[in-house]
Amino acid sequence: MFSTIQEVEVFFNERKKLGMKPGLERITGLLNRLNNPEKHFKAIHIAGTNGKGSTLHFIKAALMANGYEVGVFTSPSFTGLGGHIFLNDQQLSEQALLEWMNRLFPHIREMDKANLAPTEFEILTALAFSFFAENGEIVLIETGMGGRFDTTNVLQPILSIITSIALDHTDYLGGSEEEIAWHKAGIIKKAIPVIIGNVSEEAFAVIKEEARHKHAPYYRLGIDFNRSQLNLQMKGEHQLDNVSLAIQAVLILKGNGFEMDVEKGIHQMEKTMLPGRFEQIQSNPTIILDAAHNPDGIKAFVQTANELFPDAERHVIVAMFRDKATEEMLDLLTEQFDHVTLTSFDHPRAWNLDEFQGNTSVDQIDSDYQAVLERTLQSDSVYFITGSLHFITEIRHYLLNQRKKL
Repeated sequence: MFSTIQEVEVFFNERKKLGMKPGLERITGLLNRLNNPEKHFKAIHIAGTNGKGSTLHFIKAALMANGYEVGVFTSPSFTGLGGHIFLNDQQLSEQALLEWMNRLFPHIREMDKANLAPTEFEILTALAFSFFAENGEIVLIETGMGGRFDTTNVLQPILSIITSIALDHTDYLGGSEEEIAWHKAGIIKKAIPVIIGNVSEEAFAVIKEEARHKHAPYYRLGIDFNRSQLNLQMKGEHQLDNVSLAIQAVLILKGNGFEMDVEKGIHQMEKTMLPGRFEQIQSNPTIILDAAHNPDGIKAFVQTANELFPDAERHVIVAMFRDKATEEMLDLLTEQFDHVTLTSFDHPRAWNLDEFQGNTSVDQIDSDYQAVLERTLQSDSVYFITGSLHFITEIRHYLLNQRKKL
């Protein structure tokens, strides 16, 4: 059992060694031991290569504007373990996290002894579902990776959303959009409506077949509902796709009996901001953070940078996971930015910078991002920091702490 939050953090760090294990056997076993909390709350389940977090937060804003108590389970976290689990805008407190972990711990030990050791993410998911069985009126659940075999896919949601399909996690999900769509479409449940974002015809065919097989009504952006033109605080054309999915979700909820003032919800969506999504975190010099971790994400990031800062001298600092399409993403960045710096961060999947030594298309390569920032930042330029969301989380924490020291 745990006495302090530090002990819980050590436990989760040790659990990272188990890595990612696709499949639902362990999470199902753990939830069975906890009396199946996933059956005791109303959930909206969100999958997709890009746009999950933004779509989730747009929906959350609309629901909260209409007086609902909203749970959120998201990954990764910007603020430690508790930052995966929110009730409205409040993340799970350290005390609550400690209490819930002590409830789960005996069951985790039972599974360890049975050679069914649950992973870090499986434990977090079980903790979140246990918490939401007792808290929140509607819960927004973001998949970790994929969908069909993702740990969160033990839910029977009231609504499913597939935001986008693009090549990502190809080692796990396959090397084509059709294969990836098959994984994402796994969140579709029998007779439960599904909202589908801006996907290719090939990907849509796979999703449509899954929906037909499950007798699930589907609503496709650009066909069954249109892209909304709103004045969003979140920057980028792609956010108009995400907010359109969120508005459609609100309309479906309203049609299914939820009390909802749609205009009030939309007004709150327009004001929504999300950390690490084209977020200006500093002025003089201007520093913008954007978690773009696959080629489609980089394309959206580049488009937004071109629209908002067409004439500025632009520097980009980037760090990626090594199992991503790094060469394609670097080609996109070096074509569009005046200066490109490669750096790294503390994660076992972070890329190996030695592989890029001698690359004439980048300005500097340095694994110490703190040294890069101290050496590079000039007040008359615009700096973009992009790449893995884990990297953006780490560097955002560092920059905010530096600002506090001033």
